Amino acid sequence: MNTRKHPLGIPPPSGKDWPKEDEENFFLLDPDRKRDVLLEPFRMINKLVMQVFESAVEIIEKREMLREAQKRKVQPKKCFPTAEFQVTERANCLTVSGKHVFVGLSVGLAAFNTCDFKDVCAWNEAKTEICAIHASDLGNECHVLLAVDEMGLAWLFCFHKESFLLIKILNEVEDISQQSPCVEVVLSRGGEYAGILLQGNTKAWLEIYQLPKDSWLTEMGKNAGAAEELSCSERRSSCSSVGTFLLQELPVSAIQADVKLDPPVLLLTVRPPKPITGTSFKGPLDALKEVDDGSMLGLGYNHLIKDSQWELQEAIFCSTYQEYLEAEGVIKEEIPRYATFHFLLPSRILVGPEMKVQPDIPVGIGVHWHGNHNFCLYLLNHSLKDKEGSDLKPDVVWPCAAPIACSAVSSCSRYLALAGEDATITIWDKHLGYPLSVTAILEERFIRSIHFL
Repeated sequence: MNTRKHPLGIPPPSGKDWPKEDEENFFLLDPDRKRDVLLEPFRMINKLVMQVFESAVEIIEKREMLREAQKRKVQPKKCFPTAEFQVTERANCLTVSGKHVFVGLSVGLAAFNTCDFKDVCAWNEAKTEICAIHASDLGNECHVLLAVDEMGLAWLFCFHKESFLLIKILNEVEDISQQSPCVEVVLSRGGEYAGILLQGNTKAWLEIYQLPKDSWLTEMGKNAGAAEELSCSERRSSCSSVGTFLLQELPVSAIQADVKLDPPVLLLTVRPPKPITGTSFKGPLDALKEVDDGSMLGLGYNHLIKDSQWELQEAIFCSTYQEYLEAEGVIKEEIPRYATFHFLLPSRILVGPEMKVQPDIPVGIGVHWHGNHNFCLYLLNHSLKDKEGSDLKPDVVWPCAAPIACSAVSSCSRYLALAGEDATITIWDKHLGYPLSVTAILEERFIRSIHFL
Protein backbone atom coordinates (compact mmCIF):
# COMPACT_ATOMS: atom_id res chain seq x y z
CA MET A 1 0.00 0.00 0.00
CA ASN A 2 1.10 3.51 -0.86
CA THR A 3 0.88 6.07 1.80
CA ARG A 4 1.22 9.87 1.31
CA LYS A 5 3.69 11.60 3.46
CA HIS A 6 2.26 15.09 2.72
CA PRO A 7 -1.34 16.24 2.42
CA LEU A 8 -2.84 16.73 -0.97
CA GLY A 9 -2.79 20.41 -1.99
CA ILE A 10 -3.77 22.60 -4.87
CA PRO A 11 -0.75 23.58 -7.07
CA PRO A 12 -0.11 27.30 -7.50
CA PRO A 13 -1.15 28.81 -10.85
CA SER A 14 1.61 29.26 -13.42
CA GLY A 15 2.37 32.48 -15.26
CA LYS A 16 1.29 31.02 -18.57
CA ASP A 17 -2.28 30.70 -17.37
CA TRP A 18 -2.62 34.33 -16.40
CA PRO A 19 -5.09 36.30 -18.61
CA LYS A 20 -3.37 38.66 -20.98
CA GLU A 21 -4.70 42.16 -21.12
CA ASP A 22 -5.43 43.47 -24.56
CA GLU A 23 -3.25 46.47 -25.09
CA GLU A 24 -5.70 47.99 -27.55
CA ASN A 25 -8.52 47.88 -24.95
CA PHE A 26 -6.34 48.84 -22.04
CA PHE A 27 -7.88 52.31 -21.82
CA LEU A 28 -11.27 50.66 -21.04
CA LEU A 29 -9.85 48.99 -17.95
CA ASP A 30 -8.10 52.13 -16.76
CA PRO A 31 -9.93 55.19 -18.15
CA ASP A 32 -8.44 57.54 -15.58
CA ARG A 33 -4.87 56.43 -16.40
CA LYS A 34 -4.12 55.81 -12.76
CA ARG A 35 -1.89 52.85 -13.53
CA ASP A 36 0.49 54.97 -15.68
CA VAL A 37 3.84 55.28 -14.09
CA LEU A 38 4.68 58.58 -15.80
CA LEU A 39 2.84 61.80 -15.16
CA GLU A 40 1.08 63.78 -17.91
CA PRO A 41 3.98 66.09 -18.95
CA PHE A 42 6.39 63.17 -19.03
CA ARG A 43 4.01 61.08 -21.13
CA MET A 44 3.91 63.81 -23.78
CA ILE A 45 7.68 64.00 -23.78
CA ASN A 46 7.84 60.23 -24.11
CA LYS A 47 5.55 60.28 -27.17
CA LEU A 48 7.60 63.00 -28.84
CA VAL A 49 10.82 61.11 -28.20
CA MET A 50 9.34 57.91 -29.63
CA GLN A 51 8.13 59.74 -32.76
CA VAL A 52 11.57 61.23 -33.30
CA PHE A 53 13.16 57.82 -32.81
CA GLU A 54 10.78 56.14 -35.28
CA SER A 55 11.36 58.89 -37.86
CA ALA A 56 15.10 58.51 -37.47
CA VAL A 57 14.83 54.75 -37.98
CA GLU A 58 12.80 55.27 -41.18
CA ILE A 59 15.36 57.74 -42.52
CA ILE A 60 18.20 55.35 -41.73
CA GLU A 61 16.40 52.49 -43.51
CA LYS A 62 15.79 54.62 -46.62
CA ARG A 63 19.43 55.68 -46.73
CA GLU A 64 20.56 52.10 -46.37
CA MET A 65 18.30 51.05 -49.25
CA LEU A 66 19.63 53.86 -51.45
CA ARG A 67 23.19 52.93 -50.54
CA GLU A 68 22.61 49.29 -51.46
CA ALA A 69 20.96 50.30 -54.74
CA GLN A 70 23.90 52.58 -55.53
CA LYS A 71 26.34 49.73 -54.91
CA ARG A 72 24.45 47.48 -57.33
CA LYS A 73 24.73 50.07 -60.10
CA VAL A 74 27.64 50.00 -62.53
CA GLN A 75 30.06 52.61 -61.32
CA PRO A 76 31.56 54.79 -64.09
CA LYS A 77 35.27 54.52 -64.47
CA LYS A 78 37.15 57.67 -63.62
CA CYS A 79 39.68 58.56 -66.29
CA PHE A 80 42.48 61.01 -65.72
CA PRO A 81 44.60 62.61 -68.47
CA THR A 82 47.80 60.69 -69.17
CA ALA A 83 49.41 63.45 -71.22
CA GLU A 84 48.70 66.91 -72.58
CA PHE A 85 49.88 69.10 -75.42
CA GLN A 86 49.79 72.87 -75.58
CA VAL A 87 48.90 75.07 -78.53
CA THR A 88 50.08 78.59 -79.16
CA GLU A 89 46.67 79.92 -80.28
CA ARG A 90 43.08 79.38 -79.17
CA ALA A 91 41.80 75.92 -80.10
CA ASN A 92 38.34 75.90 -81.73
CA CYS A 93 37.96 72.26 -82.84
CA LEU A 94 39.90 69.03 -83.23
CA THR A 95 39.71 65.64 -84.91
CA VAL A 96 41.74 62.42 -84.81
CA SER A 97 42.92 60.43 -87.81
CA GLY A 98 45.38 57.58 -87.48
CA LYS A 99 48.24 58.56 -85.17
CA HIS A 100 47.68 62.30 -85.49
CA VAL A 101 45.47 64.87 -83.79
CA PHE A 102 44.53 67.85 -85.96
CA VAL A 103 43.51 71.04 -84.16
CA GLY A 104 41.74 74.04 -85.68
CA LEU A 105 43.23 77.22 -84.22
CA SER A 106 42.33 80.87 -84.29
CA VAL A 107 45.10 81.23 -86.88
CA GLY A 108 45.50 78.13 -89.06
CA LEU A 109 45.94 74.43 -88.27
CA ALA A 110 48.23 72.33 -86.10
CA ALA A 111 49.06 68.61 -86.10
CA PHE A 112 50.21 66.57 -83.09
CA ASN A 113 51.51 63.04 -82.78
CA THR A 114 49.54 60.79 -80.42
CA CYS A 115 52.64 58.76 -79.55
CA ASP A 116 54.64 61.54 -77.86
CA PHE A 117 52.05 64.38 -78.01
CA LYS A 118 54.54 66.70 -79.66
CA ASP A 119 53.78 69.37 -82.23
CA VAL A 120 54.43 67.93 -85.69
CA CYS A 121 53.73 70.92 -87.91
CA ALA A 122 51.45 73.92 -88.35
CA TRP A 123 49.79 75.75 -91.24
CA ASN A 124 49.00 79.47 -90.98
CA GLU A 125 49.65 80.84 -94.45
CA ALA A 126 46.14 82.26 -94.92
CA LYS A 127 45.92 83.65 -91.36
CA THR A 128 42.34 82.44 -91.12
CA GLU A 129 40.42 81.04 -88.15
CA ILE A 130 39.35 77.40 -88.47
CA CYS A 131 35.93 76.74 -86.94
CA ALA A 132 35.30 73.09 -87.96
CA ILE A 133 37.53 70.28 -89.18
CA HIS A 134 37.08 66.69 -90.39
CA ALA A 135 39.81 64.18 -91.27
CA SER A 136 40.04 60.72 -92.82
CA ASP A 137 42.95 58.30 -93.11
CA LEU A 138 43.89 57.47 -96.71
CA GLY A 139 46.68 55.03 -95.80
CA ASN A 140 50.45 55.21 -96.27
CA GLU A 141 50.70 57.99 -93.65
CA CYS A 142 48.45 60.21 -95.78
CA HIS A 143 45.34 61.98 -94.48
CA VAL A 144 42.72 64.17 -96.10
CA LEU A 145 41.35 67.15 -94.16
CA LEU A 146 38.28 69.28 -94.80
CA ALA A 147 38.11 72.47 -92.74
CA VAL A 148 35.72 75.44 -92.58
CA ASP A 149 36.96 78.90 -91.62
CA GLU A 150 35.15 81.89 -90.11
CA MET A 151 34.16 83.21 -93.57
CA GLY A 152 32.50 79.92 -94.57
CA LEU A 153 35.24 78.76 -96.95
CA ALA A 154 35.78 74.99 -97.26
CA TRP A 155 39.53 74.19 -97.34
CA LEU A 156 40.66 70.79 -98.64
CA PHE A 157 44.10 69.66 -97.38
CA CYS A 158 46.30 66.63 -97.73
CA PHE A 159 48.59 65.82 -94.81
CA HIS A 160 51.63 63.68 -95.61
CA LYS A 161 55.06 63.28 -94.05
CA GLU A 162 54.43 65.91 -91.36
CA SER A 163 53.37 68.68 -93.71
CA PHE A 164 50.10 70.24 -94.92
CA LEU A 165 49.37 70.61 -98.61
CA LEU A 166 46.46 72.79 -99.72
CA ILE A 167 44.58 71.17 -102.60
CA LYS A 168 41.63 73.49 -103.23
CA ILE A 169 39.09 75.83 -101.68
CA LEU A 170 35.87 74.14 -102.77
CA ASN A 171 33.51 77.13 -102.68
CA GLU A 172 35.91 79.89 -103.71
CA VAL A 173 34.69 82.26 -106.47
CA GLU A 174 36.28 85.25 -108.17
CA ASP A 175 33.49 87.64 -107.19
CA ILE A 176 33.35 87.62 -103.40
CA SER A 177 29.83 89.05 -103.45
CA GLN A 178 28.63 85.85 -105.17
CA GLN A 179 30.30 83.56 -102.64
CA SER A 180 28.08 81.12 -100.74
CA PRO A 181 29.29 80.17 -97.24
CA CYS A 182 29.66 76.55 -96.21
CA VAL A 183 27.73 75.54 -93.09
CA GLU A 184 28.36 71.77 -92.94
CA VAL A 185 31.04 69.36 -94.21
CA VAL A 186 31.15 65.56 -94.17
CA LEU A 187 33.92 63.14 -95.20
CA SER A 188 33.38 59.48 -95.96
CA ARG A 189 35.24 57.06 -93.71
CA GLY A 190 37.77 55.95 -96.32
CA GLY A 191 38.22 59.41 -97.82
CA GLU A 192 36.64 58.61 -101.20
CA TYR A 193 33.93 61.30 -101.07
CA ALA A 194 33.35 64.69 -99.48
CA GLY A 195 30.15 66.68 -99.12
CA ILE A 196 29.56 70.35 -98.29
CA LEU A 197 26.32 72.21 -97.59
CA LEU A 198 26.21 75.73 -99.04
CA GLN A 199 23.79 78.53 -98.25
CA GLY A 200 23.01 81.48 -100.47
CA ASN A 201 20.82 84.48 -99.81
CA THR A 202 17.56 82.68 -100.57
CA LYS A 203 18.52 79.08 -101.27
CA ALA A 204 20.72 76.20 -100.14
CA TRP A 205 22.17 73.17 -101.88
CA LEU A 206 24.44 70.21 -101.29
CA GLU A 207 27.56 69.44 -103.33
CA ILE A 208 29.13 65.96 -103.35
CA TYR A 209 32.75 65.60 -104.54
CA GLN A 210 34.73 62.51 -105.49
CA LEU A 211 38.28 62.65 -104.18
CA PRO A 212 41.02 61.11 -106.41
CA LYS A 213 42.43 59.08 -103.55
CA ASP A 214 44.56 56.70 -105.63
CA SER A 215 46.27 59.44 -107.64
CA TRP A 216 47.03 61.37 -104.45
CA LEU A 217 48.70 58.38 -102.85
CA THR A 218 50.76 57.74 -105.98
CA GLU A 219 51.88 61.36 -106.24
CA MET A 220 52.71 61.63 -102.56
CA GLY A 221 54.71 58.40 -102.76
CA LYS A 222 56.83 59.84 -105.57
CA ASN A 223 57.25 63.06 -103.63
CA ALA A 224 58.38 61.17 -100.51
CA GLY A 225 61.10 59.36 -102.50
CA ALA A 226 62.39 62.59 -104.02
CA ALA A 227 62.39 64.27 -100.62
CA GLU A 228 64.47 61.50 -99.06
CA GLU A 229 67.06 61.72 -101.86
CA LEU A 230 67.43 65.47 -101.49
CA SER A 231 67.55 65.19 -97.73
CA CYS A 232 70.41 62.67 -97.93
CA SER A 233 72.33 64.88 -100.35
CA GLU A 234 71.89 67.88 -98.08
CA ARG A 235 73.14 65.89 -95.11
CA ARG A 236 76.27 64.87 -97.03
CA SER A 237 76.92 68.46 -98.05
CA SER A 238 76.34 69.69 -94.52
CA CYS A 239 79.34 67.70 -93.32
CA SER A 240 81.67 69.95 -95.34
CA SER A 241 80.04 73.28 -94.45
CA VAL A 242 79.35 74.82 -91.05
CA GLY A 243 75.84 75.84 -90.01
CA THR A 244 74.00 74.31 -92.95
CA PHE A 245 72.41 71.66 -90.75
CA LEU A 246 69.74 74.18 -89.82
CA LEU A 247 68.43 74.16 -93.38
CA GLN A 248 68.08 70.41 -93.83
CA GLU A 249 64.26 70.52 -93.76
CA LEU A 250 63.94 73.31 -96.31
CA PRO A 251 64.29 71.11 -99.46
CA VAL A 252 61.56 68.78 -98.17
CA SER A 253 59.08 71.62 -97.66
CA ALA A 254 59.99 73.06 -101.02
CA ILE A 255 59.17 69.77 -102.70
CA GLN A 256 55.85 69.63 -100.84
CA ALA A 257 55.01 73.09 -102.18
CA ASP A 258 55.78 72.00 -105.76
CA VAL A 259 53.45 68.99 -105.61
CA LYS A 260 50.25 69.49 -107.60
CA LEU A 261 47.51 67.04 -106.70
CA ASP A 262 44.47 66.42 -108.86
CA PRO A 263 41.45 68.48 -107.77
CA PRO A 264 38.25 66.77 -106.59
CA VAL A 265 35.48 66.06 -109.08
CA LEU A 266 31.96 67.40 -108.50
CA LEU A 267 29.53 64.46 -108.71
CA LEU A 268 26.14 65.67 -107.48
CA THR A 269 24.35 68.88 -106.71
CA VAL A 270 21.34 68.15 -104.48
CA ARG A 271 18.76 70.86 -103.92
CA PRO A 272 15.86 70.88 -101.46
CA PRO A 273 12.43 69.75 -102.71
CA LYS A 274 10.34 72.52 -104.15
CA PRO A 275 6.95 73.46 -102.66
CA ILE A 276 3.86 72.09 -104.40
CA THR A 277 2.80 74.36 -107.25
CA GLY A 278 0.37 74.20 -110.14
CA THR A 279 1.18 72.91 -113.59
CA SER A 280 2.47 75.16 -116.35
CA PHE A 281 0.47 73.35 -119.05
CA LYS A 282 -2.59 75.09 -120.43
CA GLY A 283 -4.47 71.86 -121.04
CA PRO A 284 -4.24 68.05 -120.97
CA LEU A 285 -3.09 67.86 -124.59
CA ASP A 286 0.00 69.94 -123.80
CA ALA A 287 0.86 67.54 -120.99
CA LEU A 288 0.39 64.50 -123.25
CA LYS A 289 2.87 65.94 -125.73
CA GLU A 290 5.61 65.94 -123.05
CA VAL A 291 5.14 62.24 -122.23
CA ASP A 292 7.72 60.06 -123.96
CA ASP A 293 6.95 56.62 -122.57
CA GLY A 294 3.50 56.32 -124.16
CA SER A 295 1.60 56.31 -120.88
CA MET A 296 -1.82 57.99 -120.67
CA LEU A 297 -2.57 60.85 -118.30
CA GLY A 298 -6.29 61.25 -119.11
CA LEU A 299 -8.31 63.77 -121.07
CA GLY A 300 -10.34 65.49 -118.33
CA TYR A 301 -9.33 68.83 -116.85
CA ASN A 302 -9.57 67.37 -113.35
CA HIS A 303 -6.36 65.43 -113.99
CA LEU A 304 -4.33 68.68 -113.87
CA ILE A 305 -4.08 71.22 -111.07
CA LYS A 306 -3.47 74.73 -112.31
CA ASP A 307 -2.04 77.70 -110.43
CA SER A 308 -5.46 79.36 -110.41
CA GLN A 309 -6.92 76.35 -108.60
CA TRP A 310 -4.24 76.53 -105.90
CA GLU A 311 -4.89 80.25 -105.49
CA LEU A 312 -8.64 79.66 -105.23
CA GLN A 313 -8.15 76.93 -102.63
CA GLU A 314 -5.85 79.18 -100.57
CA ALA A 315 -8.39 82.04 -100.74
CA ILE A 316 -11.20 79.74 -99.52
CA PHE A 317 -9.04 78.46 -96.67
CA CYS A 318 -8.04 81.96 -95.56
CA SER A 319 -11.61 83.24 -95.62
CA THR A 320 -12.87 80.23 -93.62
CA TYR A 321 -10.21 80.35 -90.88
CA GLN A 322 -9.46 84.07 -90.94
CA GLU A 323 -9.85 84.59 -87.18
CA TYR A 324 -7.43 81.77 -86.36
CA LEU A 325 -4.87 82.95 -88.89
CA GLU A 326 -4.95 86.48 -87.52
CA ALA A 327 -4.48 85.23 -83.96
CA GLU A 328 -1.53 82.93 -84.64
CA GLY A 329 -0.07 84.52 -87.75
CA VAL A 330 0.24 83.00 -91.21
CA ILE A 331 3.30 80.82 -91.80
CA LYS A 332 4.05 80.41 -95.46
CA GLU A 333 5.87 77.39 -96.75
CA GLU A 334 9.53 78.20 -97.32
CA ILE A 335 12.31 76.33 -99.02
CA PRO A 336 14.46 74.64 -96.33
CA ARG A 337 17.99 75.96 -95.93
CA TYR A 338 19.60 73.26 -93.80
CA ALA A 339 20.10 69.55 -94.38
CA THR A 340 21.65 66.53 -92.67
CA PHE A 341 23.34 63.98 -94.92
CA HIS A 342 25.22 60.68 -94.51
CA PHE A 343 27.36 58.56 -96.81
CA LEU A 344 25.86 55.06 -97.10
CA LEU A 345 27.53 51.74 -97.85
CA PRO A 346 26.04 49.23 -100.33
CA SER A 347 22.66 47.67 -99.48
CA ARG A 348 19.81 45.97 -101.33
CA ILE A 349 17.89 49.25 -101.61
CA LEU A 350 20.73 51.28 -103.14
CA VAL A 351 22.42 48.56 -105.20
CA GLY A 352 20.85 46.40 -107.84
CA PRO A 353 21.78 42.75 -108.43
CA GLU A 354 23.86 43.61 -111.51
CA MET A 355 25.90 46.45 -109.97
CA LYS A 356 29.49 45.71 -108.97
CA VAL A 357 30.49 47.55 -105.83
CA GLN A 358 33.01 47.28 -103.01
CA PRO A 359 31.58 46.66 -99.54
CA ASP A 360 33.65 49.39 -97.81
CA ILE A 361 33.12 52.22 -100.33
CA PRO A 362 29.95 54.37 -100.19
CA VAL A 363 27.52 54.05 -103.08
CA GLY A 364 24.98 56.68 -102.07
CA ILE A 365 24.00 59.45 -99.68
CA GLY A 366 20.99 59.90 -97.44
CA VAL A 367 19.62 63.44 -97.08
CA HIS A 368 16.79 64.99 -95.12
CA TRP A 369 16.03 68.70 -95.19
CA HIS A 370 14.88 70.69 -92.19
CA GLY A 371 11.10 70.58 -91.80
CA ASN A 372 10.65 67.90 -94.49
CA HIS A 373 8.91 64.53 -94.02
CA ASN A 374 11.01 62.57 -96.51
CA PHE A 375 14.40 60.88 -96.16
CA CYS A 376 15.88 60.84 -99.68
CA LEU A 377 18.52 58.44 -100.98
CA TYR A 378 20.73 59.33 -103.96
CA LEU A 379 23.14 57.07 -105.83
CA LEU A 380 26.67 58.36 -106.40
CA ASN A 381 26.96 56.94 -109.92
CA HIS A 382 24.97 59.79 -111.50
CA SER A 383 26.71 61.92 -114.08
CA LEU A 384 26.55 65.65 -113.44
CA LYS A 385 26.38 66.37 -117.19
CA ASP A 386 23.30 64.18 -117.57
CA LYS A 387 21.52 66.14 -114.82
CA GLU A 388 22.72 69.56 -115.95
CA GLY A 389 19.89 72.08 -116.12
CA SER A 390 17.46 69.91 -114.11
CA ASP A 391 17.00 69.15 -110.44
CA LEU A 392 18.31 65.80 -109.33
CA LYS A 393 15.53 63.50 -108.17
CA PRO A 394 16.11 60.96 -105.37
CA ASP A 395 16.41 57.28 -106.25
CA VAL A 396 14.62 56.16 -103.08
CA VAL A 397 12.30 58.14 -100.78
CA TRP A 398 11.31 57.05 -97.27
CA PRO A 399 8.32 59.11 -96.08
CA CYS A 400 7.72 59.76 -92.39
CA ALA A 401 4.56 60.73 -90.53
CA ALA A 402 6.18 63.82 -88.97
CA PRO A 403 8.95 66.17 -90.12
CA ILE A 404 12.39 64.67 -89.50
CA ALA A 405 14.28 66.43 -86.69
CA CYS A 406 17.56 64.48 -86.78
CA SER A 407 19.03 61.22 -88.03
CA ALA A 408 21.96 58.86 -87.46
CA VAL A 409 23.60 55.93 -89.27
CA SER A 410 25.30 53.05 -87.50
CA SER A 411 29.01 52.38 -87.99
CA CYS A 412 28.22 49.39 -90.23
CA SER A 413 25.85 51.63 -92.26
CA ARG A 414 23.09 49.04 -92.05
CA TYR A 415 20.82 50.67 -89.48
CA LEU A 416 19.27 54.10 -89.83
CA ALA A 417 17.64 56.04 -86.98
CA LEU A 418 15.12 58.79 -87.79
CA ALA A 419 13.77 61.04 -85.04
CA GLY A 420 10.65 63.05 -85.90
CA GLU A 421 9.46 66.33 -84.48
CA ASP A 422 6.67 64.37 -82.74
CA ALA A 423 9.34 62.72 -80.50
CA THR A 424 9.10 59.37 -82.31
CA ILE A 425 12.27 57.39 -83.10
CA THR A 426 12.20 54.81 -85.91
CA ILE A 427 15.02 52.34 -86.49
CA TRP A 428 15.24 51.15 -90.11
CA ASP A 429 17.11 48.17 -91.49
CA LYS A 430 18.59 49.74 -94.59
CA HIS A 431 19.76 46.39 -95.94
CA LEU A 432 16.24 44.89 -95.97
CA GLY A 433 14.25 48.11 -96.19
CA TYR A 434 11.76 47.84 -93.34
CA PRO A 435 11.51 49.37 -89.84
CA LEU A 436 12.77 47.34 -86.87
CA SER A 437 11.25 49.37 -84.03
CA VAL A 438 9.29 52.53 -83.32
CA THR A 439 9.70 54.27 -79.95
CA ALA A 440 7.64 57.22 -78.76
CA ILE A 441 9.20 59.58 -76.23
CA LEU A 442 7.19 61.61 -73.73
CA GLU A 443 5.01 64.35 -75.14
CA GLU A 444 6.21 67.93 -75.44
CA ARG A 445 9.78 66.77 -76.01
CA PHE A 446 11.96 67.68 -78.97
CA ILE A 447 14.85 65.40 -80.01
CA ARG A 448 17.84 67.46 -81.09
CA SER A 449 20.40 64.72 -81.76
CA ILE A 450 20.60 60.92 -81.91
CA HIS A 451 23.60 58.56 -82.00
CA PHE A 452 24.38 54.84 -82.18
CA LEU A 453 26.59 53.43 -79.41
